[in-house]
Amino acid sequence: MATDAVLAALLAPPCVCCGRVLERPLAGAVCDGCWSTLPREPSPVAPLSSRIARGAAIGEYEGTLRAIIHALKYDGRRSVARGLSRTLACCGVDVLTGARAVVPVPLHRRRERQRGFNQASDLALDLGLPVWRCLRRARDTQPQVELPAAERQHNVRDAFTIAHAARGWPWIDAHPHVPQLDAAIVVLIDDVMTTGATLDACARVLIEAGAREVRALTAARVASGRG
Repeated sequence: MATDAVLAALLAPPCVCCGRVLERPLAGAVCDGCWSTLPREPSPVAPLSSRIARGAAIGEYEGTLRAIIHALKYDGRRSVARGLSRTLACCGVDVLTGARAVVPVPLHRRRERQRGFNQASDLALDLGLPVWRCLRRARDTQPQVELPAAERQHNVRDAFTIAHAARGWPWIDAHPHVPQLDAAIVVLIDDVMTTGATLDACARVLIEAGAREVRALTAARVASGRG
């Protein structure tokens, strides 16, 4: 497009991953070459707990994938969420098939106000299923990334509850008649999975509220031993 060419010439915005000038800056903060390096095949995740039936991720939390997630989560480059979400849909077909809805892992309201958005909610929007924002983070936990693996389970214990809207109220715009959790298969959505403690804590709440099966889909996973 002519507008892209003008912006590229005048502003020379760089790709957040490789640093090359974006040929199509209006398309987002990541160049086509970097997007093309992301996997399109499922990257299965070993069972995280007895509560999570199956899981998958785009790939390991490194290189280009890590740079894209950082751009979204810490730099507020929300334009990359759609590309990540579409890639996640390709890699998570087995996890998404048969599910009734996706459930983003919530941020505490204070942290969401500071960031201005919840990255998990953004990732959930282009997965082809209704988005049920039926979880609430009841207390502001310490970021999991700051803790050793042994302390993460304790950090998120009892940190999540069912949102008040989960007793029959609509949970997302444009879906006014969302069914209740009873006997539903739902898929938890988050940006990065390390030990799985956060996903497990969320799954426990969903199952206690009536969900029949909980699965998990994350943009990236940290390889075992590197958390």
